[in-house]
Amino acid sequence: MSNLAIGVAGVAALLAVLFIRVPIGVALALVGVCGYAAMDGWRNAITALGSVPYELASAYSLSVVPLFILMGAVATRANMSSELFGAANAVFSGFRGALTNATIGACAAFGSICGSSIATAATFSKVAIPEMRRHGYDAGLAAGAVASAGTLGILIPPSVILAIYSLVAEESLVKLFAAALFPGLLLAALYVGVVLALARVVPHWTPYVAPMKLAERLRAARGMWKLAALFFLAVVGVYLGWFSPTEAAAVASFAAIAIGFATRMLSLRGLIDALLDTVFSTAMLFFIIVGAFIFSRFIVLARVPNELVEFVGETGMSPASIVLAVILLYFLLGTFLEEVSTILITVPVIMPLMLSIGYDGVWFGIFVTVMATIGLISPPVGLTVFVIQAQNPDIPVTRIYLGTLPFLAADFVLLGLLLAFPALALWLPAALGM
Repeated sequence: MSNLAIGVAGVAALLAVLFIRVPIGVALALVGVCGYAAMDGWRNAITALGSVPYELASAYSLSVVPLFILMGAVATRANMSSELFGAANAVFSGFRGALTNATIGACAAFGSICGSSIATAATFSKVAIPEMRRHGYDAGLAAGAVASAGTLGILIPPSVILAIYSLVAEESLVKLFAAALFPGLLLAALYVGVVLALARVVPHWTPYVAPMKLAERLRAARGMWKLAALFFLAVVGVYLGWFSPTEAAAVASFAAIAIGFATRMLSLRGLIDALLDTVFSTAMLFFIIVGAFIFSRFIVLARVPNELVEFVGETGMSPASIVLAVILLYFLLGTFLEEVSTILITVPVIMPLMLSIGYDGVWFGIFVTVMATIGLISPPVGLTVFVIQAQNPDIPVTRIYLGTLPFLAADFVLLGLLLAFPALALWLPAALGM
C-alpha cells in the first residue's frame, strides 16, 4: 500500500471517527499516530507523539493564545459587555431595529478584545436577548442576531483563530491582524444593513424605540473608553510596531485587569474565575492543536497536499472551479466541525492548492476565517446557535436558525467581495509596509 493510499485512508478514517463522536483531539492524534506508524514504523510514530507536545508547549508564538483568552475572560467578568451594549444602543437609538444593531455593534466591539465567537455569543445572549424581547422584538431575530454577530469575534482582530492559523500556515500574525480588520468591519456593516432591510420588510419584528436624549447618549458612550484602551494596546500597538503580538496580548491582558480593579468592576473572585476559565479553555484548545499537528505530520509524510496539487493540475480544473470546490468543502465541514478543528485539519492540505492557483497565504487565512463564521451559524451544528439555545431554552433551535438566515446571506456577500477584490484583505498590510 503506497503512502498516498495510506494518507487518503487516514483522511477517511478521521471523518469516520468524528462521525461516531470521538473527541476531536483524540481522533486527530489517534489517526495521525496510526497512519505515521503504517508508513514509518511505530518507533518513529511514538517519537512524533512525544515530540509534538513539547515543541508546541515551548513555541513562543503560541503564547499569544492564552493571553488573548485571558483578556476576553477578564473583560467579561469586569462587565464591559453591558457597558458596550449600552453605548452601542445610545448610538443607534431612535431607529427601527436599534437594539438589534446595538447588539451587532457591541459584539463587534467586544470581539475586538475577546477574540472568541463562542464567548462573544454567550456573553451577549445574557445581555441583549432579554432586552430585545422585553421591547417586543421577534425572538428568532433576536437570537439569530446574537448568534450571527457573535461570529465577528473570530474575524475582527485580535482573533484567537487567526493566531492558530498563523502557526499552522507559518504566516505573520501581524499581517493577518491587519488583513482581517477591513473584512471584519465590513461584515459588521453588512449585518447592520440586513437589520435595516428587515425593518422595512417585516417592521413588526423590530419595534420602534424612542431615541435617547443627547445627555443620555454621551453618558452611555463614556463606557467605550475601556474598549478603546484595550483595542489600542492589543491591535493598534501591533500595527504601529510598538509590540509584537505576544507582547501586545500580555500588556492588554494586564491593562484589562488593572482597569477592572480600578473601576471596581472586577473582584478578586472574578479574577480567579477568569484565570480558571483561561486555563480550561487553553488546555482544551492545546489538546486539539497537539492532535492536529500529529495528524498534519502524517498528512505531509503521505504527500497528500503535493499529490492533490498535481492531480488538480492534471485534470485542468479552472481556478474558479477549484475555489467553488473549496468553498463547498468548508461549508460542509462547518456543519459538523467547530472552526478550530476545521482550520487545523484542512489548512495543511488545502493551502498548497490555493497557493498553486495564485492566491496569497494571508488572503487565504481571511478566506478560511470567513468560511468559519459561516460554519458557526449553519445547520445542523452551528455552535453559536446551540450556545444561544442553551441559554434561552424557550426559543426553538429551528427558530434561531431561521433568524440567522438573513445574516448568513451577508456572510456570502462578504465572501464574494473577498474573491472579487482580494485587496479588501491585502491592502492594509501593504499600506503598513508589512
